[in-house]
Amino acid sequence: MPKHAVSGHSRPNRTHKFAVAGVAAAGAAALVFAVVPGADAEQGKVEAAAVQNVQPAAFSAVNTAAKTQQATITKQADDSAAKGRAEIAAAKKKAAAEAAAAAKAKAAAAAKAKAEKERRAKEAASRAAQRAALAPKPVVKTYPNNLDGWIRESLDIMAKHNIPGSYNGIYRNIMRESSGNPMAINNWDINAQNGTPSKGLLQVIQPTFNAYHVAGTSWNLYDPVANITAACNYAAAKYGSMDNVNSAY
Repeated sequence: MPKHAVSGHSRPNRTHKFAVAGVAAAGAAALVFAVVPGADAEQGKVEAAAVQNVQPAAFSAVNTAAKTQQATITKQADDSAAKGRAEIAAAKKKAAAEAAAAAKAKAAAAAKAKAEKERRAKEAASRAAQRAALAPKPVVKTYPNNLDGWIRESLDIMAKHNIPGSYNGIYRNIMRESSGNPMAINNWDINAQNGTPSKGLLQVIQPTFNAYHVAGTSWNLYDPVANITAACNYAAAKYGSMDNVNSAY
């Protein structure tokens, strides 16, 4: 510690030095004025002015230092505020960038999931189409275009509609009524005399055919299958079955 330093007090700065100098100058001027009491008034005015000039100079230095310090503090505060605003703006920008990146990643994940779902759906549809192509086709039953085929097809249709009758019963009555000719027509019996001749394999008149027509067959009275099924439907209603018919009915 220097010899002239006083313990517990800091070393005077430049501002303090200016203040001390001013006070010292003022004191010296006052001392001169006191020692020379007989000086004329003019000399006293000069000395008083000197004292007045010393005091503003000292306080001006103090005021300038205070203003400088205040300006420094203000600048530091402004710089700190600007830095804070910049940090807030940077944080907001970073948060916005992170949010945009998260949204982009989410959209990409959704698009990927959608594409995967569509791919799986296409694969499933393709497999289903392949299975359908490889599956055995249902066998469509066909019948020969002759009396045997007509009777057999009629029996299958009758079975679906719960109409009784047998192959032999149908065949026997066909041979008696038309000898197996699907275009046979009776122009001499009572029905013909009444204007509705019997027609077809089982010699059915038009009103009876219309009343006992079986769904799924032709509406043409001369159609072999339609003629047989309608006649068997009529015989079932009147006689219980075509098997029970042994003469003109």
